[in-house]
Formats: sequence, C-alpha cells, structure tokens
Amino acid sequence: MELQWIAVRSKPRAEKVAYEQLTKKGIEAYLPLVKERRKWSDRKKWVELPLFSGYLFARIELKNSIFVLQTHGVSTIVKFNGNIAVVQNEVINAIRLALEGGYELEPTEYFTVGDAVEVIEGPMKGSQGIVSRLKGQNRLVIKIDALQQAIAIHIDTKFLRSIGKKRAPIS
Repeated sequence: MELQWIAVRSKPRAEKVAYEQLTKKGIEAYLPLVKERRKWSDRKKWVELPLFSGYLFARIELKNSIFVLQTHGVSTIVKFNGNIAVVQNEVINAIRLALEGGYELEPTEYFTVGDAVEVIEGPMKGSQGIVSRLKGQNRLVIKIDALQQAIAIHIDTKFLRSIGKKRAPIS
C-alpha cells in the first residue's frame, strides 16, 4: 500500500469543508493556511485563509481516488495529461516547515519559458513580453515586445501577470 499526496480542487470557498470531510472519512488531508488581517467597515480581524485558494492535498492510494471525489466540498482531482497529479512528500513537508517556521508565504504566479506576460507595476507598467529565461529564485527575464528588439530585462515576478501562452510563428 503506497500512499501518495495528490492535489485536490475544492468547490468555491469550500476548502475547509473539504478538509473536514476528508478527515472524517479517515483520509489524511492537508490544507495549508495563512493568517491575513482583513478589514471591514467597522473592524479589523485576523482570518485564516488557504495558501492556495481552491486547493488542498489528500494522501491516498491512487486507486482509491474515487473516495476523494465522492467527498462533500471536493470538485475535482488535479490531473495532467489524464494522470492524477502526484505531489512529492518533500513539497508538502517544505510547505509545512515554512508555515510552522513563521515564514510569510504568498502564492505567486507560476511562469514557464514561452509564457506571455504583462508588467503590472513599476515604470514599465503595461508593457508585454515573453518569458525567455527563468533566472534565480523570484526573478525572470522577459523580452519586451513594445521595444521591437531582442532586449531582455529582469523583473520580479510579483510585478508580472500571465496573459497566456505565446505560440511559435508558423513558417
């Protein structure tokens, strides 16, 4: 019996419900939560929100994935090319250790080479480009189309948003 972590998509704003229901079924689940200070018109309050909005993790034998799908609050199981997406133990442990260690985690967009992006902050706001190379931890190099030249710049990922995949030109 080999238990593996899988990524589970919850129904909208039902991550905690899905977590509780999986746990009630005896399925090991993990919902990484971060504390955030929310402001209402009359008060401020600390609330716990999912680190990955709409996602949590379950540890199961892959052949038993139907039990996860039949859980209240669960929408789907994340798959790539028709196969259940398995998350390595090391990744789950790293998230746990970072949260327990008091690190401030915030999800950021996941970029790959070839992604079309737009600069959303800073002096180049509104410029669009293509991720040409990933470099360092939180930085990437993009080509700026507006310049009509092959100039690469370094921009922190928090200043970028994905605008889709750029397709290779047809020759």
